[in-house]
Order: sequence, then structure tokens, then C-alpha cells
Amino acid sequence: MPLAERDYQVRLEVFEGPLDLLLYLIRREELNIYDIPIERITAQYLDYLDMMQMLDLSIAGEFLVMAATLMMIKSRMLLPPEKRAATVEDEEEADPRWDLVRRLVEYKKFKDAARFLEQLERRQSDVFTRHEVVEPGAEVPVGPPTLADVSIFDLLGAFQAALKRIGAHEDLREIFAERFTVGEKIDELLERLREQGEVSVTRLFERMRSRHEIVVTFLAMLELIRLQQIEAVQRGTFGEIVIRPTADAGVSVGAASDE
Repeated sequence: MPLAERDYQVRLEVFEGPLDLLLYLIRREELNIYDIPIERITAQYLDYLDMMQMLDLSIAGEFLVMAATLMMIKSRMLLPPEKRAATVEDEEEADPRWDLVRRLVEYKKFKDAARFLEQLERRQSDVFTRHEVVEPGAEVPVGPPTLADVSIFDLLGAFQAALKRIGAHEDLREIFAERFTVGEKIDELLERLREQGEVSVTRLFERMRSRHEIVVTFLAMLELIRLQQIEAVQRGTFGEIVIRPTADAGVSVGAASDE
């Protein structure tokens, strides 16, 4: 969809980097990090990169560098083992994937340690010492809403699934007959959340008939997350993603539920 057809561009900073994306794909596909099927991972990585570029998300140069690295590793994997080994002294280094594996394992250790410290901090914030007195009825400060266990890559995965569902069955008459804007979809999404309380991302896209509508709706969802009007949560690893108003959004919801 040409950028000129949008009412405005959504700018969502992607705080995760290329190593986060690779770890996400390895975890999602339940792969052995020490034996990465490089052709498969490269294809999926490039698919995600294409989606990020199509949505005009802010992509750091590191993503493109990693794409080039994966392509180089893929090409070296096509060489016979004896030719690979002839260029290096260490047999272990004869595997073109090994340097990437070491980076991923080291990065995962830091990520796991950071997540552990974050959990400790969260638990500590719920403990009050005798010197900290909270007056009855006083509001406890709440930090800005987060995506919980949902990363930008989880959201892109749901977006990719919705596009695949449309596939070749997209009706060209629908594409030219209907034009949507991000602003209109923001209003529509907020109204739906007022009525239902929460909406699963899968059901959000299931009745849409064109790629254009799916793209604009997804951009509206990202914009509302950026504005901290809604949050995305996931029930279980790689489970269904649900969006709902944040505590500070000021959106009064009805008793109905999308679940």
C-alpha cells in the first residue's frame, strides 16, 4: 500500500533487535540453537523484515546487517565441508553458523539475567517495609503499560497469519471499492473495545476481506499501543494475543466479552 494513501504514518520504535528476532524464531519453531537450519531461519527472518518495511516501522541498520550475515552463512553452507574446513584452522569454526550461535547464546544469557532481575524488582515493589506507610485509600503509582509477554514480533506474527489467510482469495473489487484510514480504524477499534472489553487479534482480522484493511487496522493497533491507550497480552507462550484498554485509557467497557 503506497504511503501516500495513508492519512498519516505510524511510528512505533522497535526496541528489540535482530538477535531478539532470531531468538524469537528459534523459540517459536522449537529449534536447537546449536543446530540452526539456516535456510529456514533466513527465509523467516527476511519475511519479518519485509513486513516491517511494508509497515514503515523504524528499522535499525543492524537488522539489515544481520540479513546480509544470514545470506552469507547460507551461501557458505552450500560449500562442501572439506572446502569450508580448508579456509580455517579450527574444525569447530568450519561450521559457518558457529559465530552466530555463540552470539545468540551469549545474548540469551544476558536477556535471561535481565528478565530475572526485572522479576525480582517487580516482587520487591510489592513489598512495603515498616518505613513505607501507605495511607488508606491512597492510589499506588502505576508505571506505563507494557506489552507484557507480547513483543513486536508476536504482533507481526499475527499480522502475517492474517495476510496469509487472505492470500490469493482477495477480491480485487473489494480493494478498489473500499478505502480505510488509520484514524477511522482507531475510532472503530476503540468503539469495539468499549462494547466488548477485550478483543483477540485473530478475531479482529477474521472478517476482513482485503490486505489494505488488514494493514490499516494493524497500524491503528500499533498506534494505540504507542499512545498507551491499549495493551496486548498473551495467555501462555505463543498463545492467543488479546488487546484491551489500559488502566489509564479512560475507556469504559461493557459487560460483554470477545472471548
